[in-house]
Amino acid sequence: MGKLNVKAVRLIMAKKCMTAKDLAKTAGIGESTVVTLLTQYRGRNPRMDTLGKIAKGLGVEPAEIIMD
Repeated sequence: MGKLNVKAVRLIMAKKCMTAKDLAKTAGIGESTVVTLLTQYRGRNPRMDTLGKIAKGLGVEPAEIIMD
């Protein structure tokens, strides 16, 4: 599986006018987790369940937020 595409996540968040707090709430994960993934984990692999929750919170398929 590819790595988290932080740029894609940020673009989707911007399109939906979402903050990290909004994404955390819709994804059912901690805000600190979202912030960490968007800042410190650039290009790394989040846990599969976390990736799935983020995709669900954004309303997209997981493939849309990963890099090959």
